[in-house]
Amino acid sequence: MISYDFSYGDLEIFLLILVRVASFVYVCPFFGGRQTPNTVKIGLSMLLSIMLYGAAPFEAPAYNTVIGFTVIVLKEVLAGFLIGYAVQICEQIAAFAGTIVDMQIGLSMVSIMDPSTSEQITITGSLYSQVLTMMLILTGMYQYILKALADTFILIPVNTAVINSDRLLESVLGFLRDYIVIGFRICLPIFIITFITNVVLGVLAKVSPQMNMFAVGIQIKICIGLMIMFITVSMLNDASNFVFINMKELMENFVYSLQSS
Repeated sequence: MISYDFSYGDLEIFLLILVRVASFVYVCPFFGGRQTPNTVKIGLSMLLSIMLYGAAPFEAPAYNTVIGFTVIVLKEVLAGFLIGYAVQICEQIAAFAGTIVDMQIGLSMVSIMDPSTSEQITITGSLYSQVLTMMLILTGMYQYILKALADTFILIPVNTAVINSDRLLESVLGFLRDYIVIGFRICLPIFIITFITNVVLGVLAKVSPQMNMFAVGIQIKICIGLMIMFITVSMLNDASNFVFINMKELMENFVYSLQSS
């Protein structure tokens, strides 16, 4: 016989699970984002919380005052926030690479609104971000992200999150190193070609001073940059793989930094 009993303690556990899931959905760009309606965020958070309630191991939280319960809620908010934030900042690698590309080919002054963050972003950065999102859907990476969220309730049960500042700082510093390396790997072909083009234009400016290399160079750099982008578009698949690997490592490191042992 199925029991439908739902006590006050069960409600507390469900609300704590909902807080962690809602923090994740609010921050994670693919599942939430600023352009996603709040009704969709709330509905998705409720659905995921109901699914995780029966599967996530938990113990009754021990607290005596309202402040104690507030501390428990803040720990759950932090756990969900870090998992979603790991996805968000890894997605910014594509925007970083696109910004460098636009600086090299002369399109850095043109910017558009990014629908996921509601911020101004360069054209190439928006293109790379959209490609990364498409790869996330095609490769099923969103399933791994949801599985990682579910696994946090096993690795970090409710009311057991502990902030290890040394582990968290080490994870952030390691990510910043990989952030720059992967970003430059994505834009490296265009960076090298435009650098060689600048050298050639500098030599031509010395050989024939009567030519207006400034006016000619802008058009040449844009044409060469767009051509190299068209040639290297097939490399974005491997670049997305680098980003996803870094995303997995960062989520694992953030979870490790919240474990008690």
